[in-house]
Amino acid sequence: LGGREDILASAPYISGETMLSNGKRVTGGILRGILPDQEGGVSDVVTHIIHGDLDLLRAGEYGIVLGSEMAVALGVATGDSVTVVSPQINIGPTGLLPRLRRFTVVGIFEVGMYEYDRGVALVHIADAARLFQMDDRVTGLRLKLDDIFLAPEVSRKLSSALQGDYR
Repeated sequence: LGGREDILASAPYISGETMLSNGKRVTGGILRGILPDQEGGVSDVVTHIIHGDLDLLRAGEYGIVLGSEMAVALGVATGDSVTVVSPQINIGPTGLLPRLRRFTVVGIFEVGMYEYDRGVALVHIADAARLFQMDDRVTGLRLKLDDIFLAPEVSRKLSSALQGDYR
């Protein structure tokens, strides 16, 4: 992405639908794997952390940052655990098993938009890659542009220049 003056910042991500649970409480949501040190350049969520810290998302530690409404729905706070269930399955000796992983809540954000606060959870991109079995692939790139009205043009140009299926 270097050399594009209209792109101020970029950050790769992995995104997928999941179910999250804490005991008998279950909710669906979008799990987004991010690079914490790059997320601030493309998203305001960094400035809306109300508990914990986005920098506590470290590869292999399986930390998770939840939207405030999702945390309420699950009845969790920082330091608690949630189980994330991926729609992908494993084949084991007893048959088909869902892919699941326990994550520790390391932060809670509140951007003030109910759909986002209720439906989005953030993890480190490496942990999302393992959960979704993505290897070295990403779902897409988040961009910050100097002119929002250039988004369709920049998107078209990057889609044709990059190899793969990105959002």
